[in-house]
Amino acid sequence: MRQIHTDLAMEAFQASGQENLPGVQINQWEESGVTMTEVMVETEEAAGILGKPIGSYLTLEAPMLRERDPDVRIAVSNLLGEEIGRMLAALGIEKPDGENPPILVVGLGNRLITPDSLGPMTVDRVLVTRHILRELPEFADRRMRSVCAIAPGVLGITGVETVEMVESLSAKLKPAAVVCVDSLSARSSSRIGIAIQMTDAGIQPGSGVGNHRRALTKSSLGCEVVAIGMPTVIYAATLARDAMEYLGGSEESQQHEQAFADIERELLQCSMGEMIVTPREIDSMVEDAAQVIAMGINKALQPELSDEEIATMMD
Repeated sequence: MRQIHTDLAMEAFQASGQENLPGVQINQWEESGVTMTEVMVETEEAAGILGKPIGSYLTLEAPMLRERDPDVRIAVSNLLGEEIGRMLAALGIEKPDGENPPILVVGLGNRLITPDSLGPMTVDRVLVTRHILRELPEFADRRMRSVCAIAPGVLGITGVETVEMVESLSAKLKPAAVVCVDSLSARSSSRIGIAIQMTDAGIQPGSGVGNHRRALTKSSLGCEVVAIGMPTVIYAATLARDAMEYLGGSEESQQHEQAFADIERELLQCSMGEMIVTPREIDSMVEDAAQVIAMGINKALQPELSDEEIATMMD
């Protein structure tokens, strides 16, 4: 059976077809109308089966995000802030203090390609404070944590690998942690624009659009890495396979596999590689997602500020 690509650990577990996979723990609950699924990958064997590094993966799903429901957006940003803060605390990151090392927020992706612009658009809304705390301490609010941010662009534009740029910054700034934001790909089209995954296992830039680069992890950067992302695309081949199954094809059938291989070769690939699909309303979807994720990051990194103070500084 061909592997269906997904960046979501919960979908990788579902695709494994095993209800009780050794080395994997699954927890699911609902809070404030948001479904939360935690996947704990604990062994190398389980990591190999799922195609996901060892670590904790938490996915928040809120279908009403697609309807731009303001109450749901607030609920998701609140929960995201709480979970990012909890993950940072579990990784040993201290509470905000002007003397603590900064948190570096990295917006991965290509600002010029809408489905891939989630990272840069999120960084635009993150509250950066390092320069104020360092250069204008007399005007700085001592409740604020030192935060810096960068959207490094992509190799095709800068000629520099993202990991090279972030490694250099990390070596200079010595951040307490790096928080990365990137666009992801999904196995199910129903999760595009409504699911947000966060993990302490790092991230591989470009994975959402099949352009795999060197991974940003604790071993490569020398500090803890928290990765956050939302699916904005799905592979056309995945949709085609789902359509064939819906029409009665059996995925285990050799005839079905041959038919799908023919469709993929003739219709779904070109000289540039595999085709990827994104919703037509992707512009507003990414803009909304960037606002929600940035609010969650700001809440987590600046827990001593009120929601009103954060919202005012984000405007």
